[in-house]
Amino acid sequence: MIELREQGEIPRPAGEVWAIVADYGRDPSWRRGVETMDPKPAGIVQVGTTTAEVMRFAGRTYRNGGEVVMVDPGRAFAWRTTSGIDAEGGRFVEPLDEGRTLFTFHVRIRTRGVESVVAPVLRWLLRRAIRADIRRLVNQCDS
Repeated sequence: MIELREQGEIPRPAGEVWAIVADYGRDPSWRRGVETMDPKPAGIVQVGTTTAEVMRFAGRTYRNGGEVVMVDPGRAFAWRTTSGIDAEGGRFVEPLDEGRTLFTFHVRIRTRGVESVVAPVLRWLLRRAIRADIRRLVNQCDS
C-alpha cells in the first residue's frame, strides 16, 4: 500500500482554492500527467460525481474511473476509484486567514503484482509528483 498526505500553503482565499481543486475539469491545468479528466456532472464536485481520467505516470498510461463519495462544501471531498488503479483519497481546503489557505492532497493506493515490489520507488515518484502539482496549483491561483 502507498499512502501519502501532502500539503501546501496557497496565498489565496479558501474559496478561490476550492473553486479550482473541487472542479475536476480543471485538474489538467495543475496536475501534471493528467491528459484528460471528464467529470459528470461538470463543475464543483458533489456526492456521486463520476470521473473518467487518463493520466501518465512513471512511463505508463492509466485509465481510471472514479466517484466522489463525500463532500463538505467549501472544505473537503473524498473519492474512490471504480476502475483502473485501486485507490481512494481526498482534497482538503483549510483557511489560515482571509488570504491564505492550507491545501492537503491525500491518496491511498493498493498495489498489486509487480507494483508491490517497486512500491518504495513508486511512493517516492508519487510524492515528488504531488508536491510539484501543489506548486503548480499555487501558480494557477496566482494567475
